[in-house]
Amino acid sequence: MTEYFIQAFVYLVAAVIAVPLAKRWGLGSVLGYLVAGVVIGPVTGLVGQETNTIQHFAEFGVVMMLFLVGMELDPKALWAMRVRLVGLGGLQVVLTAGAGMGIASWLGLPWQSAIAVGLIFALSSTAIVLQTLNEKGLSKTDGGRSAFSVLLFQDIAVIPMLALIPLLALPELAGVINDTGAHSDSISLVTHLPGWAHALVVVGAIAAVIAGGVFLSKPLFRYVAQSGLREVFTATALMLVIGIAALMALVNLSPALGAFLAGVVLANSEFRHELEANLEPFKGLLLGLFFITVGAGINFDVLQAEWDTILGLSLAVIVVKALILLGLALLFKIKGSNGWLFMLGLAQAGEFGFVLLTYSVQNSVIAVETSQILSVVVAFSMFLTPALFILYDRVVLPRYRSAQNDAREADTIDDQAPVIVAGVGRFGQIVCRLLRANNIPIVVLDHEIAQIENVRQINIKSFFGDASRSDLLETAGIEHARLLVVAIDDRERAVEMVQHVKQFHPGVWILARAFDRGHGYRLRVAGADDIVSETYHSALEAGSHALTAMGVHPLRAKRMTTAFVNKENAHEDELFQAWKEMDGGVDFSPRYGELFMKLEEALSSAMQQDFETPAHVEEPIWAAPESETER
Repeated sequence: MTEYFIQAFVYLVAAVIAVPLAKRWGLGSVLGYLVAGVVIGPVTGLVGQETNTIQHFAEFGVVMMLFLVGMELDPKALWAMRVRLVGLGGLQVVLTAGAGMGIASWLGLPWQSAIAVGLIFALSSTAIVLQTLNEKGLSKTDGGRSAFSVLLFQDIAVIPMLALIPLLALPELAGVINDTGAHSDSISLVTHLPGWAHALVVVGAIAAVIAGGVFLSKPLFRYVAQSGLREVFTATALMLVIGIAALMALVNLSPALGAFLAGVVLANSEFRHELEANLEPFKGLLLGLFFITVGAGINFDVLQAEWDTILGLSLAVIVVKALILLGLALLFKIKGSNGWLFMLGLAQAGEFGFVLLTYSVQNSVIAVETSQILSVVVAFSMFLTPALFILYDRVVLPRYRSAQNDAREADTIDDQAPVIVAGVGRFGQIVCRLLRANNIPIVVLDHEIAQIENVRQINIKSFFGDASRSDLLETAGIEHARLLVVAIDDRERAVEMVQHVKQFHPGVWILARAFDRGHGYRLRVAGADDIVSETYHSALEAGSHALTAMGVHPLRAKRMTTAFVNKENAHEDELFQAWKEMDGGVDFSPRYGELFMKLEEALSSAMQQDFETPAHVEEPIWAAPESETER
């Protein structure tokens, strides 16, 4: 046990030191994990042969990630992305595998080995790409969704790849591989079954996952929720994902694919958010551990001996894949910075490459010496991926940010929530953060690209588009929403937006931000249910501090501001009626000015009556007291 404790401590220390530094320097958490793995593995030798075993365990983080990704979708959304899933993903796999096969054949590998190499490098890293897209708030962009479609197709394509590789066995490698003692000790329900029976078992397993998610999940979670114990719910969530992964592995399917399918089935479950909250910490920790093992697993002996070959192959993989992805981006009209994100994000090899490499060696398709070089190439290309995202952040994005916001088309809104927030400037962001802190789902709309990218950095779902457009509001789910927060900077559009929503969706409660008293009155006429002045409460707080600074006791200053608010509220309707009588004209018309001065007199009177200074105290209220007691 002592050895396990020490190893766990080493991994955690490496993560705790490296990841915050990488984030602080703008390099992203993934690169921090990879560097941490290199330091504790090849550089210092603090971890060793157990890395491969831990990597297999840590790959469960990928399974959890795809389960959570599936829960963000639903069958309708999956069907809507079928063109890019099959067309874009299928073309990417076929073209990249063909290019890899051609290069491998040119380098002198047998055609069987060349096919396997092409399949290996056709895959990209689901773990790194999805983690980075989520971290940077890019998963909802066109480039992010396109990348996700390709990654999902790649994960599905792993299944036929595993079926094809044994058919490519080379007789001259069989004896060598057998001498190495390579064998598979995994448990399988389909190993000795005929083809038709194998197919029936696979279909039955998939049907079991779907049926269980539809019919059994709700009673199970309700039963567990009745216990009131959070740890039992967490155990149930883990049991569900582990059980699905085990079932898929038993029938020789991808556990990640099975978990994704289960996530899609549970996307509309009433327990969806609770499941996400319970699994997210495990997913993050296991993915971090996986990235560390990738860095620690780089074989520096092979790298030193074949550094020129490995460097050349790694760059070739990235360049060739990037060119193919660029062509596909143009073909499928993935424009601007989204095209660059799609191209740079998927231009690496992936974690399933290690699986296919091991499987190819075991089935006498790739020689052991070749697999060692290719394994380092896969790891090295993954290691370079964060650098490609940094290139996107610091070179590509600034170029496209300079374009006018109006030149960009509105994002496709593929999410709905009971709360819609229109505008995420300094006001809207606070509202969003408070709602999110209480696990209330929100959909955010804003017409400023910079604001959208800011809130995506803190993982708030947001979409670019004019929130006052009725079609975007409809797509965002205004028909079924409970609350609309109007915090856009355009006063006229804010009023028009409130009028439109109240006319066509009167059941939606509208909370609107007002710039001043006159704007608040206009929003009230338009039908806003709740109006908050942009600077009112902060000014009250500042006024309270000002009184305290001039010698008023803090509690007394607080009571004074409370009395101020009460008097304002008491005269609010009277002032509003006066404003309406002058048709929203000049604020200080004789009638309105007279009422406003009466309000000021009432405020002064309230202060004097409720908090009048005792008669024996002759100095003014702003005179500093001689002692704390006199306050």
